[in-house]
Amino acid sequence: MKLYYMPGACSMVPHTALEWTGQPYEAQAANMQLIKSPDYLKLNPQGAVPLLVDGELVLPQNVAILQYLDARFPQARLFGSDTIEGRARAWRWLAFLNADVHKAFGPVFHMPAYAKGKPEFEAAIQQAARDSIVAMLAQADAHLAGQEHLGDALSVADVYLYVLLRWCRSIQLDLGSLPRLAPFFARIGANPGVQAVIAQEGLKP
Repeated sequence: MKLYYMPGACSMVPHTALEWTGQPYEAQAANMQLIKSPDYLKLNPQGAVPLLVDGELVLPQNVAILQYLDARFPQARLFGSDTIEGRARAWRWLAFLNADVHKAFGPVFHMPAYAKGKPEFEAAIQQAARDSIVAMLAQADAHLAGQEHLGDALSVADVYLYVLLRWCRSIQLDLGSLPRLAPFFARIGANPGVQAVIAQEGLKP
């Protein structure tokens, strides 16, 4: 198996999942030049990471890769439970983080073309995006009031939230109103699989 990733990107989630499986794999660091190259675009027309290649299978998209790894290596318990209900609870959070919270970072990292060159418009879009991120993360903070993980136990959903919190730190987003997220960040960051990925990707803890 070979995973294409970009350091610190959402591809950290399947990268960590691969570590958790305990199975051999290859991790290929990518950059913008690589993922926009003709050869890569044949594999993933979106020109994005993550991308998993396993024999004849070429699989983009986080949720598809995570579901595949979970089905192939059930002993790794990537969704933190052996029950349908428990797995569904982890999936609920994974879907929310992947589809909603992740998307909210878009205007922060890449200003829409229609707003460029209009300082007041840019500032308003940036602030709205930041407010939206905090509001959605408040749901996770509230949920963590009674438990240490988003699901029944440690799962890939927790790693996704960990990655998004890394992004929050990179843009200096104030999460002081959400007191449970800092301890959560420390707990997930201390996981051996997460630490191995941080080291492989050359990131700061």
